[in-house]
Amino acid sequence: MVKSEGPKLVPFFKATCVYFVLWLPTSSPSWFSALIKCLPIFCLWVFLLAHGINFLVSHRSASRILAGLIFSAVGDAFLIWQEQGYFIHGLLMFAITHILYSSAFGMKPLDLKAGLLMGLVSSSCYAFLYSYLSGPFTYLVAVYIALIGFMGWRAVAGMQLCNDLWTWTKLSACIGAMLFMVSDLTIALNKFCFPVPYSRFIIMATYYAAQMLIALSAVESRDEEDFRKRS
Repeated sequence: MVKSEGPKLVPFFKATCVYFVLWLPTSSPSWFSALIKCLPIFCLWVFLLAHGINFLVSHRSASRILAGLIFSAVGDAFLIWQEQGYFIHGLLMFAITHILYSSAFGMKPLDLKAGLLMGLVSSSCYAFLYSYLSGPFTYLVAVYIALIGFMGWRAVAGMQLCNDLWTWTKLSACIGAMLFMVSDLTIALNKFCFPVPYSRFIIMATYYAAQMLIALSAVESRDEEDFRKRS
């Protein structure tokens, strides 16, 4: 896996380093800061496209993850100008991203126990945030938490750890989904509740790691295809 996929991820790691090294101030949003923030996600587009257009066309899960990454980049750009009134626009883009990722992870196996667990976690998070929310955020945040919780459920269910049927790509999707939830929860706490120390670093580090791991999960079908060819 490292030998085959590692080199394709080098641009992503470089772009992520550029973001953290430059650490452009959020108080002065610009198209340049938007580009720097979105650059690692652009590199993940290239990572998936490097597997070939035919691969993306023939594997719906991979194409949906690519579509999710596209909406993520648009959401990142909107959030650069969140203080100028574009936070809800970013929220909508990431809501669509979670729908696409959930679709990519699929509904089999169902694993209702994992669904119940994610439902409890999501409900607890919303119950904590509720008293801090007002106006349209009262229901927008509820819908968003439901969507990301559903995405987390599908990623956890797909891993099948208890049945010893897990693969490294399913594990990648599961960890990626959990990190995405940590990133978004940190955003919510910092925006609506109280200042979170080192919030920007926590948000972006977990976010970039999550997107990379979810993008890696898309290559599972390619691995199975290559295995069949070798067999």
